[in-house]
Amino acid sequence: MAEQERLNALKGYDILDTLHEKEYDDITELASEICQTPISLISLVDDSRQWFKSNFGLSVRETPREYAFCTHTIQNPSQVFIVPDSRDDIRFSANPLVTGYPNVIFYAGAPLIDSRGFALGSLCVIDNQPRELTEKQISALQVLARHVVNLIELKKADRAMKAMHKALTERNNDIERVHLLMRDRFCQDLEVAVGTLQNENSGTLVANNTHKLTEISLTLKEMRTLLEKL
Repeated sequence: MAEQERLNALKGYDILDTLHEKEYDDITELASEICQTPISLISLVDDSRQWFKSNFGLSVRETPREYAFCTHTIQNPSQVFIVPDSRDDIRFSANPLVTGYPNVIFYAGAPLIDSRGFALGSLCVIDNQPRELTEKQISALQVLARHVVNLIELKKADRAMKAMHKALTERNNDIERVHLLMRDRFCQDLEVAVGTLQNENSGTLVANNTHKLTEISLTLKEMRTLLEKL
């Protein structure tokens, strides 16, 4: 259940399979520079894959989840997950991402924890040779990971605001249409009533105005349809 809730939270951000965005790419480039690694990724862990919102130094956008180092990162979201040399780690030594491209020998991932506590993925740095990070580098990676989450949540809030604005605009348009319909039809019906009175006053008997009543009835139905949408 907890994993399904995490996946639902991830999908709720509508970020998977989106295009590159400079704000995210700037963060991975900076992380790579700070940690002095050739690769840095913003990895989001889906049900069957890890998908990269930003992939600095790497040519692919996703890999199977079963091979993902980031799966281990989100399982312990309270700290940075570090693998100094994957060839000496039984969990990863036979991993295709280690034995083949992109030759993940060193890995460090800071979990991406949203405001509700869900681990969405990681901001990670990768090298094809063994290494360690300093405490300052680890701290900087965590700070950048928080910036990634802030960016994800801000973009979601922005989309929600735009959707609300669109809904309000459509509602206002409906109200305006009702107003115009009421004004135009009221004027038309008033002219009919005035004309009828003029005919009666001039001695001309208007015995049957059924068709006018029908028109008024249809007008009221149209108004009712619009009002029901409000």
